Amino acid sequence: MSDQLPRSKTIRTQLLAAMRDGAYANCDRLPRESALAESMSISRTQLRDVLASLEREGFITRRHGVGTVINRHVLDIQTRMDIELEFLDMIRQSGRKPAVAFVRVEDDEADADVARKLHIPANAPVIRISRLCTADGKPAIYCEDIIEKALVNGTYTARDLKFPIFHFLGQFCDVTPYLDLTDVRPGLADVALSEIFGLPVGAPLLRMDEVDYDIDGKPVFFSRQYFTDGIFNLTVMRKKL
Repeated sequence: MSDQLPRSKTIRTQLLAAMRDGAYANCDRLPRESALAESMSISRTQLRDVLASLEREGFITRRHGVGTVINRHVLDIQTRMDIELEFLDMIRQSGRKPAVAFVRVEDDEADADVARKLHIPANAPVIRISRLCTADGKPAIYCEDIIEKALVNGTYTARDLKFPIFHFLGQFCDVTPYLDLTDVRPGLADVALSEIFGLPVGAPLLRMDEVDYDIDGKPVFFSRQYFTDGIFNLTVMRKKL
């Protein structure tokens, strides 16, 4: 199962790239499943799983008697808020060069808000990882990831936390986030955020408060994220059910 997930992600990435600017960039539809599976050297079962995922995300529509239609109006969207994407990939998709300006790690205690979100006692030990990502050298995304310290197994170093948080969760917490619930709201730069972003106090920011859950519904980490204005066009796709 663990080997299949990365393979599916690789196939998905390859197929999206082929539709955007590769072999199918000028096509309205994908080839029939048998031909597509053969050209990608994968089984039809693997292909169908990936196509089902791409259809749920709106990139394609499979219609009986018509085939697999490429939805270019969805494919051409710069950044989707409803699809999980690591920050550096998000910046890269915006056409800018991504980098990490700093990663700061500190031991802390859960305040009342974090304790409520993670279902842990107030003042429980947590790890707080602060990260600033830049786009073409300008501050773009600042986030604080908070993990209950009791989840962590083994000895880690600050270097282990320089990778995206999902790597740390898998390696040191044996946790795989299954879904997240994110509260999106406008925010304003306080004194600390003003210094981080190089903006005036009170400058507008997009704020997201995200709680990630494992497949059993247990909260595994909390993330507070701030996005500066003028870099991303963030779009949400909502299907009519």
